[in-house]
Amino acid sequence: MDLLIVGGSGFLGREAARQARAAGHTVTATFATRAGDLPGVRRAPLDLRRGEEITRMLGETRPDAVLNAAYRRGDRAVTADGAIRLARAVTRYGARLVHVSSDAVFSGAAVHYDESAPPDPLTPYGAAKAAAETAIRGCAPDAVSRHELGVLIAGREGLDPAALPAGRRADVGPPGPLDVRLDSTRTRRTVRTRLRGARTFLRRAE
Repeated sequence: MDLLIVGGSGFLGREAARQARAAGHTVTATFATRAGDLPGVRRAPLDLRRGEEITRMLGETRPDAVLNAAYRRGDRAVTADGAIRLARAVTRYGARLVHVSSDAVFSGAAVHYDESAPPDPLTPYGAAKAAAETAIRGCAPDAVSRHELGVLIAGREGLDPAALPAGRRADVGPPGPLDVRLDSTRTRRTVRTRLRGARTFLRRAE
């Protein structure tokens, strides 16, 4: 497996890279300022505040899975916005994402928390982690029109998408809803496999 570990110079990221390499995986570990050194692990700089760097990194490494262990206390642009930016890029790319959060999303007032417990952070760092969690949970689903779905299927099957006529739902009968989207939140919480959106599932193999 080709694995990209974002935040690979931190304690968790470094240990994950070490164990992944020992298990025989191909590993690229990113860093912000200090590269560090692990035998057999490729090191690469990455700034999560820059979307073009994330896209380029995914194109260069072509990972099967991405582990995000990056954070910077007091810097929401990395901890929250950067994590969200990474998740969206990974979703478009079609790899699996493991996002590492923190118990700092909870205040500790309840002592015991289950997976459905709403975050109640006390610190800016906890708030940034909670914001990243909330946004990343919504990254997978795709909302596509019937025409967009047809274009995706045509592209995957090698057909000409231009042959599919486009039109407005409001211009044809009988009357019906103009925008209907299925919320699969409960399913995504229950099943173990990652649900792929239409754009990922129907991406034509290169």
